[in-house]
Amino acid sequence: MEVITNTNIPELELFSRGKVRDIYRIDSNLLIISTDRISAFDSVLPNGIPYKGIVLNKLSEYWFDFTRNIVKNHMITTNIGKFSPELEKYSSMLEGRSMIVRRAERIDIECIVRGYISGSGWKEYQKNGTVCGIKLPENLKESDKLPEIIFTPSIKADTGHDINITEEKAAELVGKELMDEIKEKSIRIYEKVSRHAESRGIIIADTKFEFGLYKDELILIDEILTPDSSRFWPMEHYKPGGSQKSLDKQFVRDYLEGINWNKEPPAPELSSDIVKKTSKKYIEIYRILTGKDIQ
Repeated sequence: MEVITNTNIPELELFSRGKVRDIYRIDSNLLIISTDRISAFDSVLPNGIPYKGIVLNKLSEYWFDFTRNIVKNHMITTNIGKFSPELEKYSSMLEGRSMIVRRAERIDIECIVRGYISGSGWKEYQKNGTVCGIKLPENLKESDKLPEIIFTPSIKADTGHDINITEEKAAELVGKELMDEIKEKSIRIYEKVSRHAESRGIIIADTKFEFGLYKDELILIDEILTPDSSRFWPMEHYKPGGSQKSLDKQFVRDYLEGINWNKEPPAPELSSDIVKKTSKKYIEIYRILTGKDIQ
């Protein structure tokens, strides 16, 4: 399998190049290409991960269809046969990892929904018993299931790091009515997908959504419920009181912390063994959640 970490389509205007996705303008819409790049701690690693971009694209497609009864999304098509004829010569690069989407006005708040306490939420809880200003019960253990689902927004700092903010602060930034709608949709999506995942033996500990406005209507954008944006824990190994075995990017974060990287660029190269194991985890979570194999 060819690993694709960079794209170049001279016929189209490059709209943006993120840590993982390359986005091009295509008429009034956008072409999103999910590359095999992987980032951790706000740095892009030197290695690409085989099949990673395909998993991100196909899993987002799966969840966009699964949740469209709750909220519309920006996806138009992933069928490259419906792309512009001028892109036909790039079909080997686009196949499986690309999506044409509506161009929405991005809402600059990352919408994190948590059903379990882990990651940055656990770190904050250890210090003061809260997550994004939400007071939680005492004596929770790492990876415990929370008494109820919580909505914990964040914003990007100038440095690129995520900063957790309170729901009240988020409402100040985008307006209370819009924030209430975002919270309600986020929690409803999480509840629905969590039930589905649990039926497949997977706990979705937390996940991140991004929203935009398209013709003044709230829609989901970016990616949804991928191993890059979610924590997926196999139920058979779940044991509160520490970190969990996962089928997501946390595996790479744990590796990087284990080799004592200072989290400053340049990022270290991953060993071939870590690359293979990461690729296997991404492919496996796609198979479990969708019931399909990556072609």
